[in-house]
Amino acid sequence: MLSAFLYFDMSFMVWYLLGPLQVQIAQALQLDTQQRALMVAVPILCGAVLRLFLGLLADRIGARRTGLLAQGVVILALLAAWRLGVHSFGQALLLGAMLGVAGASFAVALPLASRWYPPEHQGTAMGIAGAGNSGTVFAALFAPVLATAFGFQNVFGLAAIPLLVVLAIFAACARDAPVPVARKTLGDYARALVGNRDSWWFMFFYAITFGGFAGFASALPGYFHDEFGFAPKVAGWATAACVLAGSLMRPLGGVIADRIGGTRSLQMVYVAVTALVATAALGIGGPVATVALFVLTLLCLGAGNGAVFQLVPQRFGAEIGLMTGLIGMAGGVGGFLLAAGLGVARQHAGSYAPGLWLFAGIALAASLCLVGVKQRWRLHWAQPGAARV
Repeated sequence: MLSAFLYFDMSFMVWYLLGPLQVQIAQALQLDTQQRALMVAVPILCGAVLRLFLGLLADRIGARRTGLLAQGVVILALLAAWRLGVHSFGQALLLGAMLGVAGASFAVALPLASRWYPPEHQGTAMGIAGAGNSGTVFAALFAPVLATAFGFQNVFGLAAIPLLVVLAIFAACARDAPVPVARKTLGDYARALVGNRDSWWFMFFYAITFGGFAGFASALPGYFHDEFGFAPKVAGWATAACVLAGSLMRPLGGVIADRIGGTRSLQMVYVAVTALVATAALGIGGPVATVALFVLTLLCLGAGNGAVFQLVPQRFGAEIGLMTGLIGMAGGVGGFLLAAGLGVARQHAGSYAPGLWLFAGIALAASLCLVGVKQRWRLHWAQPGAARV
């Protein structure tokens, strides 16, 4: 569990690294709002797609070996960016694509932790391992400050140091659970999508909870800078408060879902997020009130992440690796669309409000959809005596 948490934590730190550095990179490379948004969204999208392939690899060679290989690739990318520099928009996108490997850590850390625990403790176990997304807090807190002191390119070299430490710990301590793991193929993923509508529901629900978390975490430094004139480090600190709330609530969200049921937890999350984001879109509060709104929004989204993965092992226990890849991919795609979409809205409409209204509307739609599916879930695959659905 500890190895999975640390691996996930540092991976999320570097996966998110371009988000808190976006203002300084954009100023250095003379990027407009839309380019800046695409730069921070590319790691999310690449991480989403690569989760699928890391899931396949983890089923074949084990989560531990897959994690070691992926972490090595990320460290090499950071060191290359540090030594060679990032001098153009294209190079920033290429670095973002390489950092996407870190985002694919989802397909390694969660199965590595999950396979050690019985169904009634899956929400708690997956929540603790998934709380590694707290690594985004470290990036938001320290990356802008370090960039101001040493230049943003040196931040890439500094970020490689904790990754090397965690790589050593992971190599020494991580172990795959002694349970049989069926080797999946791309055909298995296709069949999971074609033959089971629940796969699509879980992907949709997670595209909102995790997609909202990842998308806002990447977009908020630029949002706070553009809307309120926050300096990069102040925007980073404000974002860190939001991300910390969501990260801390992920394991608590799993615990709550174990107690009251994952569907009930998700229902509450979507209603709350709809109200909070709609209020932010109105723009009637000052900077403090808006930061508070986003703290509460990411807190709710973090709880929703824990609730979704309380349900996943119950529905797909024998296919947890496959479904983690698919659902995690959907979450990353949701994050990409939100982060990029907010930048497009700002560039062409002159305001972030249209993007916020759209996200609030989608969260409301998810709440209504959940009403329609939860009763069928409880009747058809909830197991008596197991965790609550």
